[in-house]
Amino acid sequence: LVMNAIKYILVLFLIFSINNKFAQKVMKYNKLTKEEENVILKKGTEYPFTGKYWDYKGNGTYVCKQCNAPLYKSDDKFDSHCGWPSFDDEIMGAVKRIPDVDGRRTEIVCANCGGHLGHVFLGEGFTAKDTRHCVNSISLDFIPSGKTENMDTVYFAGGCFWGTEYFFKKVKGVISTSVGYIGGHRKNPSYQEVCTGTTGHAEVVEVIYDPTKVNFEDLAKLFFEIHDFTQIDRQGPDIGEQYRSEIFYTKESQKEKANELINSLMRKGFEVATEITLANTYYKAEGYHQDYYTKKGKQPYCHFKREIFK
Repeated sequence: LVMNAIKYILVLFLIFSINNKFAQKVMKYNKLTKEEENVILKKGTEYPFTGKYWDYKGNGTYVCKQCNAPLYKSDDKFDSHCGWPSFDDEIMGAVKRIPDVDGRRTEIVCANCGGHLGHVFLGEGFTAKDTRHCVNSISLDFIPSGKTENMDTVYFAGGCFWGTEYFFKKVKGVISTSVGYIGGHRKNPSYQEVCTGTTGHAEVVEVIYDPTKVNFEDLAKLFFEIHDFTQIDRQGPDIGEQYRSEIFYTKESQKEKANELINSLMRKGFEVATEITLANTYYKAEGYHQDYYTKKGKQPYCHFKREIFK
């Protein structure tokens, strides 16, 4: 009897612990209005041309109304004239696709909390990506650029941006990456213009990350370990100032930590060519450059990881 009583108490304790953890998770979610519950929890649909964001053109990040998880970047929003916010791409890993039972449509939900967002459609030809995420405004919140919560941004220049992005996309805690140009004097430069070496820009990967999940020091260490930071204006076979080694910081703490790491490398005997510069205007590169190696299913030819910080 005593053993049975102990087992019974243990079972109750286990159930209570699981429920308590579940309750704690739920408590972290934002409180929803009845209208928001109807869409986010009950998979309803708001009327077209009535939502807050269907024609919104702000620059920033769209996040889940229920859990604040980043879902879409404003750069990927376009006007499909359908009456709901439309995006041709999502932040990597942020959105989950679930085919409807009848097989006619594909639902999209927040990968973090499962909240209903809308549906995704392919083959309509609106953009080069041929994809339309049709999202209910009521499922979203918007965080303007420069006011992101739990998100920091840094730009790494370490040679060809294809290979640099390949490694940073794999880091847990990195919310999103994109490749582009920074540090130059010409507005809206094209890839061909940057390649002339006359615009002053560097090829960079923009890394937006959650500092509660990955710190800048670990990102900077990875940066130094995936390229040759001793080379000036080149990286392997790629030659030119656009391939220089440079960290463009957005916070003073990033600058301080980057300089600490450089001093550490110099004490190890390395001649470090990496520059540390305050970030200025970032221009996103052409679509065919984004996620290049992921799309091609190949490995970087000029970047590989080596252990330096032990």
